[in-house]
Amino acid sequence: MNYLLKKGLYLLSMLWLISLVSFFAIHLAPNSFLSAGELNPNITPESLERLRQIYGLDRPLWEQYLSWLWALIHLDFGISFATGKSVTQEIMDRIGITLTMNLISMTITFALALYLGIKAALHEGEWIDRIVRALSLFSFSMPSFYLALLLILFLSVELALFPIGGLHSLEPKEGIAALIDVLWHLSLPILVMIFVSFGSFTQYVRSLTIEILKSNYIFFARARGIEGRDLVRFYILPNLKPPLITILGLSLPGIIGGSVVLESIFAIDGMGLLFYQAALARDYPVIMGILIITAFLTLLGNLLADLLLFKLNPYASR
Repeated sequence: MNYLLKKGLYLLSMLWLISLVSFFAIHLAPNSFLSAGELNPNITPESLERLRQIYGLDRPLWEQYLSWLWALIHLDFGISFATGKSVTQEIMDRIGITLTMNLISMTITFALALYLGIKAALHEGEWIDRIVRALSLFSFSMPSFYLALLLILFLSVELALFPIGGLHSLEPKEGIAALIDVLWHLSLPILVMIFVSFGSFTQYVRSLTIEILKSNYIFFARARGIEGRDLVRFYILPNLKPPLITILGLSLPGIIGGSVVLESIFAIDGMGLLFYQAALARDYPVIMGILIITAFLTLLGNLLADLLLFKLNPYASR
């Protein structure tokens, strides 16, 4: 209980510190919403000053932060400068599609990396290992935006197998057909996310497995005739759990931040595109809302990873 309490206090203190640094860094950047937004060029200085008062931009920065922090404590991210809508509602309207994309791609990526990494390690130096390493290197060096454009060109424009972008077809669908239609539109961005991510994870799993295979308990297990699936199930996978749990925890912030470029390219109305549009418009409440959620996911991922590792080995944290 004390361990959980200390971790919870650490999470809250770090979240406050991140909010403090992020708020002042964003507001100290050149220009503001009133200068970056597409306002009427004929607007008068008096009208601009009135807008500053409405948005609270005329107040001292520390006062703006305290007001924003008080609203955040009540789970209120404020009102979007650009749309006039609640930031919470803006995020809730878009977070579902971003979570769907990233959770699907993350699940497939880790499963693929786990299989290929272990397979390559068990056949180190053989042709399977060489192919896996070549694919991993190709994946690691491939920019996501470039691969996205290539897939759009060949699979969408030339072969017409997938839609170029968006979330829905021109003809509205209902029920299961609507869900299938959304997944069809998400196929290319998910494919890109899987391909550019699995290489680094595969190499990580491969290197960990090679080290495990050099251990004494693996030597004695093989001396007893344990090979194949039994060796993987009872000796390799249990020893891969701690580092993989840590990596999974660190991957949580990528659920939101990792899709900014792809959502822009494929015109997917998700959190990544929302953050990109808010950054261009200097829409401070939206930017801060997304940054706080991303920071919370990062800290929550670390907390969950620590709790799982503590569960696996309670004496390691003492």
